[in-house]
Amino acid sequence: MKKINILFVCGAGLGSSFACQMAAEDVLSKLGVNAKLDHSDISSALSAKPDIIITAKNFQSQFEKFSVDPKQTTIVYLKNIVSKPEIEEKIRPVLKEKGIIA
Repeated sequence: MKKINILFVCGAGLGSSFACQMAAEDVLSKLGVNAKLDHSDISSALSAKPDIIITAKNFQSQFEKFSVDPKQTTIVYLKNIVSKPEIEEKIRPVLKEKGIIA
């Protein structure tokens, strides 16, 4: 199975991105997804070239200032970064699109 790179992003790259990563780990485990997980601040996020960026909805306007290749990186915006149901709802179609899950 292909390993996917997922980056969790917040303003400083510490607190909320790590909380989101911990919530997503349970979802990914449930889905049987093998992923490399990391967290970062916004300014460093795109240079990491992840397959998926997961971040809070309130950072959307900041990401829209950057040129993101949607073929390479999909950005998932969450209203509640620790909501496992929301994480699963939004990440499942992205993982299907990238061929990670059926």
